[in-house]
Amino acid sequence: MKKTGNTGQPINARELIARGFRALSLGRIEEASTCCKLVLARQPELAPAHFLVGLIALASGDRGTAIRAFGSVTGIEPGHAAAWAHLAKLLAEGGQVNRADVALQNAVGNEAGDIPAIHDVIGTTYTLLGEHRNADEWYRRAALAEPDNAAFRINYANNLIYLGETARAADELSAALALGRGNAQAHWLLSGLSRARDRNHIEEMEALLATRALPPRAQAFVHYALGKEFEDLGDWDSAFTAFASGARARRSTVQFDEAREAASFDTLAELYTRQWLDSRPPGCADSSPIFIVGQPRTGTTLVERIITAHSAVHSAGELQHFGNCIRRMTDYDQQERFSPELFGNALQVDPAALGNQYLLRTTKLRGTLPRFVDKLPYNYLFLPHILAALPNAKLIHLVRDPRDVCFSVFKQLFADAYAHSYSLEEMARHFVRYHRLMALWRERFEGRFLDVCYEDVVADLEGNARRMLNYLQLPWEEACVEFHRQDSAVTTASAVQVREPAHNRSVGRWQRYEHQLEPALAILRSAGLITN
Repeated sequence: MKKTGNTGQPINARELIARGFRALSLGRIEEASTCCKLVLARQPELAPAHFLVGLIALASGDRGTAIRAFGSVTGIEPGHAAAWAHLAKLLAEGGQVNRADVALQNAVGNEAGDIPAIHDVIGTTYTLLGEHRNADEWYRRAALAEPDNAAFRINYANNLIYLGETARAADELSAALALGRGNAQAHWLLSGLSRARDRNHIEEMEALLATRALPPRAQAFVHYALGKEFEDLGDWDSAFTAFASGARARRSTVQFDEAREAASFDTLAELYTRQWLDSRPPGCADSSPIFIVGQPRTGTTLVERIITAHSAVHSAGELQHFGNCIRRMTDYDQQERFSPELFGNALQVDPAALGNQYLLRTTKLRGTLPRFVDKLPYNYLFLPHILAALPNAKLIHLVRDPRDVCFSVFKQLFADAYAHSYSLEEMARHFVRYHRLMALWRERFEGRFLDVCYEDVVADLEGNARRMLNYLQLPWEEACVEFHRQDSAVTTASAVQVREPAHNRSVGRWQRYEHQLEPALAILRSAGLITN
């Protein structure tokens, strides 16, 4: 470059870009941005400058600019794997699954196997798309290539937990904490792998909060970990205080438009009638899918483990594929995962095409057994479409005491789902909307799904296991009451708990927090869902 600044010295693009990357690595975002501007003013087609713009935008939380910048890079250099990977992740986070699929395919096709950071982003993108087994390879490669990178090891450990590899996950987390005891996410994940027996880890985490100014997301990790361990030790007041602190911290980092959610539920109630279902053309006749739906933390994983202990049933985990198929078929590209527009546009989706697309995209996950379980809880929102697209599929809906549901969800730190769960009032109002929608589905689609009560299952495991197998038209097998002996993956927040026999320790747990839960209880009471 020949342009000179006030000093009269020529501006060297390569040096400026290198300076910009160094500045970004040190958190000097304004300096990095200035370097980009100087370079792009003279060389607007320089791919590294656009890539740096994308990274700066990521650091600043400017998703729109990041997407445009990485898109510019791939336009200039179609083989730029890193830009494709970041673009795929951003698009997957924004619910733009069609574009994310294309970007991810380009990232995988162009990466040269030598940049661990790209492998980690690819792994994260597969996770966002619900492809945990595909993610495992990429996370593993990143962690092996850079064993001193705590973030890579934590991402790998998190995915191992979802896949049921808890011993390996514990090793990865211990290695990550050996690199630095201040990693909040590692503390949170480790706290969930076993039951606390003493206050040693609690004291370490309390010291971490006292001595470091952690960002809100990190605060949330530590507070939720503290809450879990306080509960393990029976310190109920301290547990709730920790959960509430974690929820406040997490709520400050997520966007939840309650009015839009309410409008989505209203749209479903208005449009998806029995007449709509009766007017649809035939769906796909395949009878292999079993959907388990409901609110999270209602026993969906417990029921899945009971059913998939049967020799004819494979556990596919929490698959996002059904909803993603609808998004693909309607060219839905909004950041909101659910919206009135999505459900309105989906009215005319061809049932057979939807069913076939779902089965095609889950081929690698469905196993080789005659039946498979998809236990993504919020598939209840797509229940009419499941009935249309897969009329021979079976659906099991989990119900549980609303008070236990609301508390159990409130005390759980989720990844990127259930944004309503970090406020007691928002959680309770969401539950009311869900409860009313399921009552509507029950009335409109009578006999098309089986309600299973969590409290009944833990009180009479064999009786309810027989009831469910009868509904699924499967012969009885004793293995279904020995479900905890399975070693298959559990892609859920209950990954550790379900590896023990059924118990009733969580039934009525809300009573320990009755006073603190009053804001939620008042809403449930007003809606007629509870009487006391």
